Amino acid sequence: MKNENEINVLDELNKGACMGQDAIFFILDKVENPKLKKVLDEQYQKYQTITDRISKIYPEYSNKEPHETSAMNKAMTWYGIEIRTLMDSSTSKITELLLQGTNMGIIEGRKLLNHKGTNKEVHKLIQEYVDMQEECVEKLKNFL
Repeated sequence: MKNENEINVLDELNKGACMGQDAIFFILDKVENPKLKKVLDEQYQKYQTITDRISKIYPEYSNKEPHETSAMNKAMTWYGIEIRTLMDSSTSKITELLLQGTNMGIIEGRKLLNHKGTNKEVHKLIQEYVDMQEECVEKLKNFL
């Protein structure tokens, strides 16, 4: 098996993409704006593509499965969305929550990019993850 660093980075990247999918899944039924729904559907598919790619290359580094978000984190994400949209589930409020989460993903992705010693394949995947999220932020800004 190869470098432990790649395993850790891929695990963190996979958890971030899974968290993004969870958040979209939990909030989608609250979204009334069809254009925002379309952006979120596209973003969900992009996260799925990232997790699929991680699953394909992960066996090169480990004989285990990539780490995903825990049941506790999923529950906390759902609960946080429910509480924050209880009094205001407007398009603007939902967009604000999504932007906060996506920005956290960008920060974590940028930290992973700063890991020294990841190979080119893993580094490229992290860069694509960050670029995808930054592109999403630009699209989401239109819904504030």
